Amino acid sequence: MNTSGSGSGTDDVLDAESLRAFCLSFNGAAEEFPFNPETSVFKVEGKVFALTDLGADPLKISLKCDPDEAVRLRAAHPEIVPGWHLNKRHWNTVTVAPLPPRHLRELIEDSYDLVVAGLPRAVRLRLDRP
Repeated sequence: MNTSGSGSGTDDVLDAESLRAFCLSFNGAAEEFPFNPETSVFKVEGKVFALTDLGADPLKISLKCDPDEAVRLRAAHPEIVPGWHLNKRHWNTVTVAPLPPRHLRELIEDSYDLVVAGLPRAVRLRLDRP
């Protein structure tokens, strides 16, 4: 996994390119721009698992989340809020910089896994996520 920092050479922040590369590292992941040229939408089998404006400052990413886990994460982390312009029960928007890169990667992977879990079994097997 790419753990480059945001220009400082440290592993304390995931920068925009590392974030993009990580989202695209999952089997079947694709990047699209259905809303505008700035908003990257990461999908698997046509289903969204992450949205972000990679040029934004501060860098934020919206991720799908189990509803109970979403509430717990919001209570524990002020940088995690209900999804902006999304179903607030199932989506969180995360300000990237305050979170350790490892934790952010876990949240992205959880979002991907949640979306893949809703796909037909044959597709999950093809994606190596039975």
